[in-house]
Amino acid sequence: MRRKAFYLIILFLAAAVIAGCGKGSAGKVRDETVPVKVMNVKKENLKKVLEYVGDIKGQDEAILYPKVSGKIIEKVKEAGSPVNKGEAIAYVDRDEIGLKFEKAPVESPLTGIVGRLYVDIGSNVTPQTAIAIVADMTKAEINLEIPERYLPKVSLGQEAELEIDAYPSDKFIGKVTRISPIVDLETRAAPIEITIDNADNKLQSGMFARVRLIIEEHKDIPTVLKEAIIGRKPDTYLYIVEGGKAVLRKVRLGLREGPHYEVLEGVEAGDTVVIVGQQRLRDGAPVRTEECKVKGFKR
Repeated sequence: MRRKAFYLIILFLAAAVIAGCGKGSAGKVRDETVPVKVMNVKKENLKKVLEYVGDIKGQDEAILYPKVSGKIIEKVKEAGSPVNKGEAIAYVDRDEIGLKFEKAPVESPLTGIVGRLYVDIGSNVTPQTAIAIVADMTKAEINLEIPERYLPKVSLGQEAELEIDAYPSDKFIGKVTRISPIVDLETRAAPIEITIDNADNKLQSGMFARVRLIIEEHKDIPTVLKEAIIGRKPDTYLYIVEGGKAVLRKVRLGLREGPHYEVLEGVEAGDTVVIVGQQRLRDGAPVRTEECKVKGFKR
């Protein structure tokens, strides 16, 4: 009897413990909602650009040399002075012992601006001595070399955006005015020439420029930030939010400009996409969303 009573007590205590555990677990509901940050898919204009750096020069430039040997006895023009075609920049005294000559002019072959004088009065010169450089800056130029794979997308009249260090708040627009028909065998690139109107003479020969050559542009297209993208092309995905749940979508991407991707398939403008918190998500997971404000996002 004692042994039987002992077993009954043990069974009773075990049942009580099990019942207590059941009540405790039933009283707690685990929250599986994942907090994420989201943005709406927006329609934007995206460009594909080639970026280069180079030096500005005049559309026409010439280095002046004297026709005779002698000594510089007079400078008519200084750096920055305007000059007409045929006008003298300086004069050379070609006197020799026992002989007397008229001073010989060093003339400009074009109308423009004296960019720089390389000699001073009293300098000895020969026909191989550079006297000055003259540039016609009515139009400015910059020369670039384009890889052959991009040449089919470059055409005469195509626009290029330029940023000049001397004018950081200004934007300059140039156009492709020459494309070489020959590709260099070593570099596999072809020279092109971009011309910029410079009627106000703001641009000067030798200025440093950053060039963005627009080779493709898509307008009014659905775009997402790169932070939303999971995987690599062609296997790219993102999460959209529907009915409070995360839905995994495969997407096909197109043009990219900076942090923005064109979406060709998978989402549409107005869809809500996750840009922060994807690592904790699974298809169908409940989410708690917060709209993400990204500074500088294109509107």
